[in-house]
Amino acid sequence: MNSGVALISGGARGIGRGIALDLAARHWAVAFCYRTSAKEAEETAQGIRSLGGDALAVRCDVSDPLAVRQFVKQVEDTWGKIDALIHCAGPYHRVNLFDETPDGWNAMLAQNLTSLFYLAQVVAPGMKARKYGRIVAFSMANADKMEAQPQVTAHYIAKAGILILTRTLAKMLAPDGITVNAISPGFINSGSAPAEELAGMVKKVPAGYIGEVQDVVAAVRFLLSDEARYLTGSNLHLSGGWGI
Repeated sequence: MNSGVALISGGARGIGRGIALDLAARHWAVAFCYRTSAKEAEETAQGIRSLGGDALAVRCDVSDPLAVRQFVKQVEDTWGKIDALIHCAGPYHRVNLFDETPDGWNAMLAQNLTSLFYLAQVVAPGMKARKYGRIVAFSMANADKMEAQPQVTAHYIAKAGILILTRTLAKMLAPDGITVNAISPGFINSGSAPAEELAGMVKKVPAGYIGEVQDVVAAVRFLLSDEARYLTGSNLHLSGGWGI
């Protein structure tokens, strides 16, 4: 019997995959979506099943509201509910603001921020009906400082927006037993950045080392637990002191 049902956006690789496998080991059913990582998605689904969890891998662009509705419906039709929404989708690109294109700008906002709005809007009714739910979103460790970011401007604005949306959702959904929290990682060895680049960043981290996926997994595990039932609207810095 499943302990719970989780929907993870961007769950085929990296942090999303780590969360999915941890949930599977605790007998959760895990639905996750991906846009392009079909091979990795199949490997993750197999990993979930090998750990005792049920898996559903769906190709879905979460910046498309119709696709989001279809994905959520598929999960609810399969398992009858969604206990936790974990929004890991968060692509970025580096480009000088004045060289950014309209398509690039819109994609950063749509895939990082607007996608959370679409997912939360569709998942919330079922959670409200059951008077229970957990929503976890990902920002970045210095987004609350609102610093100038000439090379990742749209991505950074989206991550700052995640914090505002998190607090808004938390306030609106608290009466229904639903918590909404953000995790703001710093440098995490998730496979998305070259090892030499991460090594060069160590000197910027007060703790003196780069975080691992397991550090993020532990934070998510806590936010999904009953121990975190009274914690909502929070922004959990997970950065070893970087960005604060």
